[in-house]
Amino acid sequence: MADIKRTATRQAYGEFLKEYGAERKDLIVMSADLSGSNKTDLFEKEFPERFIETGISEQDLYAEAAGIALSGHVVAASTFAMFAAGRAYEIIRNSIAYTHANVKICATHGGITVGEDGASHQTFEDIALMRVIPEMVIINPADAVSAKILMRKEFERDGYSYIRLGRAGVPDVYDKDADLQIGKAVELKSGNDIAIIATGIMVDAALKAEELLAAEGISARVIDMHTIKPIDEDIIIKAARECKGIVTAEEHSVIGGLGGAVAEVTSAKCPCKVVRVGQQDCFGGSGKPAELLEKYGMTAADIVKAAKGII
Repeated sequence: MADIKRTATRQAYGEFLKEYGAERKDLIVMSADLSGSNKTDLFEKEFPERFIETGISEQDLYAEAAGIALSGHVVAASTFAMFAAGRAYEIIRNSIAYTHANVKICATHGGITVGEDGASHQTFEDIALMRVIPEMVIINPADAVSAKILMRKEFERDGYSYIRLGRAGVPDVYDKDADLQIGKAVELKSGNDIAIIATGIMVDAALKAEELLAAEGISARVIDMHTIKPIDEDIIIKAARECKGIVTAEEHSVIGGLGGAVAEVTSAKCPCKVVRVGQQDCFGGSGKPAELLEKYGMTAADIVKAAKGII
């Protein structure tokens, strides 16, 4: 069997910037000493006059981004998710969100699949932190194809956002003509026994879990919640009404991320059983991405176990 092609969403981000930069002359791209890792170097090589390297100074990165955006530009500002959401949180809150600056916070290396870099670089808190900032749009694409589609939609919109991108390669879920809209989830598989609502790299795991469940006669609905905020309440309520329960799957803490957001919707509007697959309130460790996903319970098998527990 041929190997499945895998592309990291951070790679798609770099390619998108290079393509979009040729179309939009007011696009400024910024990085904090990590242009090779977050792939903004693809834009830098093509448009050096519109690229700014701040060095290891994440707070300065986002403060500068706010000022440049408020002067009439759209700014893509990138570093690792740990440093964006963690080290620069107050700057993002006050300098970008409070002023409504047109800054796209494109944070790479989110979650456990940072791998060998270990616990200090693996962030499971970023989506939770960004969710509580007023009007923050949060996008967590499942693959490289949807990353490019959603980023184009977001960059055409005037406003700030947090776009979460990964280090490790992931298989394609979508084709290039997919009709994706910010704030509208996608039902990838139909089913009424259980609903699996996944985001980011866990969408692929959810699709694998659907196949495993189908082999046992269990019908699973798979939903890609690529936009965490504003969340698609309608598709969640529909799943809660039509299925025996919901399993959420995310490469993030089960506290405050997708699972928390789904539970907030169901508890208020259509109570049902919700089981959250994700990082279980603990730090990660150094290792290969696949090994870490297994160790910390974020695989297709873990989704299957959660689904069976509900049924």
